[in-house]
Amino acid sequence: MKTPVVPERGTLRPLGLDEVRLTAGHWAERQAVNAEHTIRHCLHWLEELGWIANFDKAAAGGPFERSGREFSDSEVYKLAEAMAWEIGRTGDPGLEERFRALTARIAAAQEEDGYLNTMFGHPGRRPRYTDLEEGHELYCYGHLLQAGVARLRCHGEDDFTRLCRRAADHVCEAFGPGGIEKVCGHAEIEVALAEFGRATGEARYLEQARLFIERRGTHTLADGGFGRVYFQDDVPVRDAEVLRGHAVRALYLASGAIDVAVATGDDMLLGAVRRQWDRAVSRRTHLTGGMGSQYTDEAFGADFALTPDRAYAESCAGVAAVQAAWRLLLATGDASCADMIERIAWNVLSGAVDPGGRAFFYANPLHQRTADEPPVAGELSHRAAGGQRAPWFDVSCCPTNLARTFAQFASYVATVDDAGVQLHQFTPAVIDTVVDGARFALSVATVYPEDGDVIVRIEANDGGERALSLRVPPWAEGARLTGPDGTVRDVEAGRPAVVTADFAAGDEIRLELPVEPRWTLPDPRIDGVRGCAAVEQGPLVLCAESVDLPGGADVAELTVDAAAAPVVRDGRVHVSARVHDRDAAGWPYGPAAPDDEGKTADIPLVPFRLRATRGPASMRVWLPLG
Repeated sequence: MKTPVVPERGTLRPLGLDEVRLTAGHWAERQAVNAEHTIRHCLHWLEELGWIANFDKAAAGGPFERSGREFSDSEVYKLAEAMAWEIGRTGDPGLEERFRALTARIAAAQEEDGYLNTMFGHPGRRPRYTDLEEGHELYCYGHLLQAGVARLRCHGEDDFTRLCRRAADHVCEAFGPGGIEKVCGHAEIEVALAEFGRATGEARYLEQARLFIERRGTHTLADGGFGRVYFQDDVPVRDAEVLRGHAVRALYLASGAIDVAVATGDDMLLGAVRRQWDRAVSRRTHLTGGMGSQYTDEAFGADFALTPDRAYAESCAGVAAVQAAWRLLLATGDASCADMIERIAWNVLSGAVDPGGRAFFYANPLHQRTADEPPVAGELSHRAAGGQRAPWFDVSCCPTNLARTFAQFASYVATVDDAGVQLHQFTPAVIDTVVDGARFALSVATVYPEDGDVIVRIEANDGGERALSLRVPPWAEGARLTGPDGTVRDVEAGRPAVVTADFAAGDEIRLELPVEPRWTLPDPRIDGVRGCAAVEQGPLVLCAESVDLPGGADVAELTVDAAAAPVVRDGRVHVSARVHDRDAAGWPYGPAAPDDEGKTADIPLVPFRLRATRGPASMRVWLPLG
């Protein structure tokens, strides 16, 4: 099955790229741009900077000058995964040729015992596994093995999957019982070993993943500058109350723990991770779905510490959160996990790469105070933060992570169980699968979220009575469902709408979701946005940009009237606002707020994902009330 996660058990079964095909709309376009531009862009930069050439140098033997950070091998592996999914999706022969060439270069650097890393274990370099806190050796293996999963499921056994097996065997030998009884400072090997074990049928890989999960939090790593919480090595996974520390590491670890829990039937472990997820979502997640509120350590902050201009909300954390949410959805069937995937996908992932697919955001704050100039085209950016997307970074974990996610995105659209099909993401698609031994095929037509109508047409049903479940987001008050017999009924927001019938080819089901723009207010415990409001439209979070303000005003001078409903005019959402011109001189504190009513203005907003696409601008999602 061409899909990244195939659990042994669970409430729902995933569908592969051979069962779901995106046919039009935003996500099909995103996949096309990813295939045509982003994957090739990543390959160009990995060659340009010598990160792939590191494997050639390691294969040659002897001392060599290495390029990139200690984890740059992982970017090559994430790109290999993106290529493998894309080849599985389209069969692109040119990409297949590039994949085979890349495989040969990686394989040449692998040592006889399966060890594979260009940073350690070579003449003039530190010995293997001497910096498990920051060396990322096991982390790199993790991304290698996830690429191996993609290749196995889309192609089958070949030279690439064989080198992955040798690496996995080496990890089990080196870190199994009686070996190095520690963990990696950056979780990733856990989720990769678990899924690679499923893909190969090798139980020892799952067992090694379980060992890593059980070791985490037992203080096997040195206490660094950010504390053991940075590595999630402060308390055991089962005892933690919330996702904490470095956000990407925490979410990769959660994904691995879910995989292990499902595979071993460990309901206590699954319950522990679910509790951590729920608290992180309700107290440590930004309106956009962005996770990670601290720049210093790229970490989750304390509960409700969600200051918009300091939101790190790394693009990689968005990828990792989708992985964790998807696994929870499969295990539990809880549609709120699909709600979170939608929020993250539309607001973080889609906006993290520019429409052309060749420039990226590393951090995704909800308030940009300065109108930054774009980085110079073709030059490496040394700043992860900033108000403009960059073509590449010193630490370019995000571009390759986005590339592999978009290549596999169709696998997150729908699931099946013994009763029927569940539609989780609304996008034009064809779904052709088997339910309880019989073919069930349908097509989806929609221009969501520009319009809230989702029409599902039954193309084939060889199995009699079937259940079709459509997710109804929690914001969709007033949603309605029209069944195949023409009956119209109201459906409850936040609960799936289910139609059960002996469907015939040609039957149609219509879900009508209200996507009018709406004001959203924050929990008063979020100090950073108290006295502010935001505007959402369907799943989209909107923002104000200075390029839309009169007279070149800055967004710092904007206040809005939330008593007046946002309106759609000329294809854009507008809000009633005032633009102020306060005196910048003098002491900024006093017994009363500055007396400046400002000038009334009608301000158009833009989807957060499309910010910074019209030149330098300051930007904010949370708008002060005034």
